[in-house]
Amino acid sequence: MSDRRVSFYTLAWRWHFYAGLFVAPFMMLLALTGLVYLFKPQLDLWLDAELRVVAPAGPALSADALLARVGELRPAAQVSKYLPPPAADRSAEFVASEDGRELSLFLDPYRGTLLGTQDARYNLQAVARALHGELMLGTPGDRLVELAAGWGVVLTVSGLYLWWPRGRGLRGVLWPRLNARGRLFWRDLHAVLGAWGALLLLFMLLTGMTWTGFWGKAFAGAWNHFPAAMWDAVPTSGAQAGSLNRVEAQTVPWPVENTPLPVSTGHAGHAGHGGGDGHGDHGHEPAPPRIGLQAVVERAAAAGVVPGYSITLPVAADGVYTVAIFADDPRDDATLHLDAYTGAVLADVRWRDYGAVARTVETGVMLHEGKLFGPLNQALMAVVCLAILLGSASGLAMWWLRRPQGRLGVPPLPHGLPLWKGGVAIIVALGLLFPLVGASLLAVWALDRLVLARLAGNRPLAE
Repeated sequence: MSDRRVSFYTLAWRWHFYAGLFVAPFMMLLALTGLVYLFKPQLDLWLDAELRVVAPAGPALSADALLARVGELRPAAQVSKYLPPPAADRSAEFVASEDGRELSLFLDPYRGTLLGTQDARYNLQAVARALHGELMLGTPGDRLVELAAGWGVVLTVSGLYLWWPRGRGLRGVLWPRLNARGRLFWRDLHAVLGAWGALLLLFMLLTGMTWTGFWGKAFAGAWNHFPAAMWDAVPTSGAQAGSLNRVEAQTVPWPVENTPLPVSTGHAGHAGHGGGDGHGDHGHEPAPPRIGLQAVVERAAAAGVVPGYSITLPVAADGVYTVAIFADDPRDDATLHLDAYTGAVLADVRWRDYGAVARTVETGVMLHEGKLFGPLNQALMAVVCLAILLGSASGLAMWWLRRPQGRLGVPPLPHGLPLWKGGVAIIVALGLLFPLVGASLLAVWALDRLVLARLAGNRPLAE
């Protein structure tokens, strides 16, 4: 290998080291929490069967009767969401706030009995999602996850450069050497896993980035556009549909997060909205009652919304009912907003309304979550998660076995290195595509050149 190629190799190794040092802990956490969410259907039935599985017995009670039952059993509970039974042998679920906690209440839809409750924010799946999305740290955690994903791209690209055979044999490149021991074993495992899984890892990182609060929000703002005419005749609020989503639970699909929430107009001119009844601010005509929850269920069925959807109840006087499903097959996605007083459908957004980018992203997200092709998709994503865990662990093992005593073990900075146009172009492109990553790349570069290189004295690594 020429001196110039050795220098480039060492430079790529140095940046791969920095990326791995930062990314590995995050990748392991994301892989573990991803596995938990990946197998949510199986884990829910295994851990919470007594809450979710019922024995069908005659006609089911109406949604209104079940809601009234919640009021009888838990009078202090303020219901915010209803999830109808997705199948004949499944329970009905109400999400409600009570004494400062958010609870999921599971009811037998045939008998009206309360099967049990679960903390809606601190159960296994909710915690896994919160850790996966923002480390349970809010906005700072979201930014850290976004940085880790972006640096994961740097890690993958630099890793592919280091892996490239350069005339060597295929042992240790496409499969581990059978006689490998110690650090060589971990090196082969790390390189082979990285090579075979690079494209899938990039897919996982890029599809996951669409949910981040900085890059993902900007990306959605640039590409998630629907014809304005869809809301021309509908009064809208200042809130967006994405406000119904939480890090612990998804309500509306990604493509509609930036769409406006309509407002109900059926209450206009009644109590509390003076001026509409000819008596100025002193009008006290009672507001009309909201339509019942069962009426919303029937409208969802009539509109062809597939089972598994949720109904978010209105909070404000002009709030709407939102029927939404973030479906395993994105072609079944649906987001309907209904006037809370008249039941009129104010907005109905489906797959047919998504643009090409929204369809691509939504399909990618479903593949990411292992939902699109059932068990096969689940199995493939599970293999990717396990490969991430092994790849991260093997990289840490390589560093631990090779680290110099008393030093971090950063690969030495090459001297007299000519401008590597290809490498610079890749770094600049990544920095422009992912601004947070670009800013951190500049910060690490400055720290590396001005501080770490001087402290380390560019001493070679101990073999």
